Amino acid sequence: MKGRKNIYLYLVMTIGAVYIVLLTILYLSESADHDAMIKTFGDAFWYSLVTLTTVGYGDLIPVTPLGHVVGMVFLLLSAGITVTLIGALLSFIASEGLPFFILSLQRHKNWYYFADHEVESKTLADNIYKEDPDALIIYGEKRSSQSEIPDHPCLYVSASLEKIIAKKKDTGATCKVFLMKENDIGVNSRAVNLHELPVEVYARTTNGQDKLSGNIHFFHSYECCARQYWRSKPLCRHEETIVLIGFGDYGSSILERAILTNILSVDQHVAYHIFGDAKRFLAIHDHLGELFSLDVESATRDSLLFHEEGWEGAHRILERADRLIICEDDEQKGWSIFWTLNKFYRIRGRIDLRSSRRAPGISYFGVNEEIYTSQQIIRTDLNKAAITINELFRKSVSYPTRSWDDLDDLHRQSKIVAADHLLMKTRILLEDETITELSASSVKKAYDVYCKARESEEAREMYRKLDHMRSLRFYTYYNWHYGTFRDDTVRQHPMLCPYEELTPEQRQERDAAWELMGNISIALE
Repeated sequence: MKGRKNIYLYLVMTIGAVYIVLLTILYLSESADHDAMIKTFGDAFWYSLVTLTTVGYGDLIPVTPLGHVVGMVFLLLSAGITVTLIGALLSFIASEGLPFFILSLQRHKNWYYFADHEVESKTLADNIYKEDPDALIIYGEKRSSQSEIPDHPCLYVSASLEKIIAKKKDTGATCKVFLMKENDIGVNSRAVNLHELPVEVYARTTNGQDKLSGNIHFFHSYECCARQYWRSKPLCRHEETIVLIGFGDYGSSILERAILTNILSVDQHVAYHIFGDAKRFLAIHDHLGELFSLDVESATRDSLLFHEEGWEGAHRILERADRLIICEDDEQKGWSIFWTLNKFYRIRGRIDLRSSRRAPGISYFGVNEEIYTSQQIIRTDLNKAAITINELFRKSVSYPTRSWDDLDDLHRQSKIVAADHLLMKTRILLEDETITELSASSVKKAYDVYCKARESEEAREMYRKLDHMRSLRFYTYYNWHYGTFRDDTVRQHPMLCPYEELTPEQRQERDAAWELMGNISIALE
């Protein structure tokens, strides 16, 4: 590289020396002639400039034979210079030159970098641009001639991320980097040394991990779909029988979110009938029987009934189901099941079909536009709520607790699940099952109801029991069990017991998730 730079330097110096010599010859030959128009060195320079740029004003022309020779040289050079300039301009536009020039002018904007230009990336980028008008979308690869032009302004820069970030020069917000292909962080060359760059990285994964290092966050597309499903179509009080058809990645994620967030009454008894291969799921979560009735419907607690046989022969279960969730990983297979159910079965409940594209007239979920959003992937509001829950919890107890930055992945997830349950808490307090989104007004109303209701010891105890049930479900799902003292190594906790066995201080800890609503209502305004 150094040798190449020296060659360029010598070439420039040589061209410059030749140019000075030509100017000198032109000046000396013309200034000696009485009729010459070029009298000074400045006149010679002006003539060369006009000739080389092919402008040709004609205000100065050489009259001597030697001057004519120099003029001819300048004329010949002008054609080469024109071609060179045009080539340089085209090269600047076609290469990294123009994008990098634009980047240098857009440092103040919020940069969002996508390592690829696939459907998921374009969908998220489009959603981000709608939410953030000050966004600059950058794709790390060139657009193919077959791909559609995005609906949002963007740049295509195939240079290394390190070179791109260097143009930001720490101006404005930190650049957010998205690796949208599953497990891309382990194989994509653009993911190398991301932890060393001043960026926030969001990488799609299948292992369910939430965080790798300080600036690298993971998201799970199946979890995003499940979270979006239960937020847009929450469990209602009248629903007692739920059927899941398909128990692959989507089905297990939907059941997971149901276990962790579908808590709306201390005496609920919802039966989840699962059709699909659940051997691995049950082998991993071997403590579920402590909280749920497994394979036998219960009238006092929720039941998980895993069916080894196919759904086709379960006519009675399908007929009395309050809702059927078709969540096959193979989308075409899901559509086939949907049409079969409508054609041959008597269904009284609703049918929700997983579909990556919108389906008019059908209750669908999981379209790309609803999964790949900043709220699902960056989770700014959800994480803020989780952090607030942790701070409220720390203030409500007398023993030492860890700050958000010091929490491990599991305990961060516990706070995130608590934040996820806020929508259900709002619906419970307001007794309004039409609410599917949190708003400042609805949360404030719900908090006002809670403040009045907690004056009753009976109501306060009921709310505490409800949140204790949510906490029990979380830790049981992750295979924790009761122990007289907390030990994270063996996953034991003294609060994993019936509510009646908790100490007064332990019961009071359950208030934090409800008290949070006052803070959230202010944040949403």
